[in-house]
Order: sequence, then structure tokens, then C-alpha cells
Amino acid sequence: MTHVFANMSRRRLLLSSVAGGLLAACTNARSSAENPSAAEAQYADTDWRTLTEAEWRERLPRDAFNVLRKEDTERAGSSPLDDEKREGTFHCKGCDLPLFKSEWKYDSGTGWPSFWSYIEGSLGFKDDNKLFYTRTEYHCARCLGHQGHVFEDGPQPTGLRYCNNGVALTFKPASA
Repeated sequence: MTHVFANMSRRRLLLSSVAGGLLAACTNARSSAENPSAAEAQYADTDWRTLTEAEWRERLPRDAFNVLRKEDTERAGSSPLDDEKREGTFHCKGCDLPLFKSEWKYDSGTGWPSFWSYIEGSLGFKDDNKLFYTRTEYHCARCLGHQGHVFEDGPQPTGLRYCNNGVALTFKPASA
């Protein structure tokens, strides 16, 4: 009988640990949404925040809508912006906010446009617990459109890799 209670205690401990982890993940996600960063707060009163899902669907191509509004990920190697090498600026496809300068773009070998820095005040961040580990998701600070994830395997000087979905961006070449 003691053996049965010992197994029950282990199960209870395991279930408690899992439940605690899920609660922590939900709490972290909620606190990030309830406490917007200064970058997000500066755009809180813009019309971009009041667009309905139907309005976003009308404005965006389906693949861009799925990434920007539903946090989907495009297939690696599918974006022509991964090969973009001209001087210019990469903007949010949802609201046209400038996000990255071309001199910060590099070939990460991942199949997605990657940058080692971003334009100050243009991005918001939150924890993403959709996989078996926590990643840092980033989004446009103005329209809150999902852009990608940031990783700590990028080049110097930051050591960061902002791995972006190409369909979430537009490129504007520098003036000649």
C-alpha cells in the first residue's frame, strides 16, 4: 500500500510542476500584454490599434495576414527579401513603420531575413511559449503585428539575430 501512495505522490508532484509551469507561462504572457513597453505605449492611441480582423484581412495578402495577425511563420527560403542587398529600410507591412536599416541585415543562413539591430522604439517584445521552451517574440510597436523571434546567436556588435518573416516586411530603397 505504501508503494501506491509513493507513486501517487510522484504523480501529484509531476502534475503540480506541470500546472505551475503552465500558470507561470500564462501569467508571463498576460503581464507582457497588460504592461506594454514604452515603444508600444507611444502608439496606443493610433488608429492601427482599432482595426478589426476583417479590416486587417482586407488590407493584407493572406500570407501576410497569417503572419502579422495570427503569429504564423512563413516557409524558410520563401521570401525574396532574404536576398535583398540594396541600401534602404525595411518597414512593417501592416502599418509601414520603419523597423530595420539595411546595414543591419546579414545572411544568417536560416532562410529568413535577419538583422543584428533594429530602429529604436519600433519593436515590442513578449515571451512566446508555443514550443517546448520560451522564445522572445517581437512585433511592430505601432500595429502590434508579429514579425519574428530574436535569438542570441547573431553577429557582433550585439550578438543578436532578429529573425524576421519576409511577408511581414516591405523594403524601401534609399533615394539615389
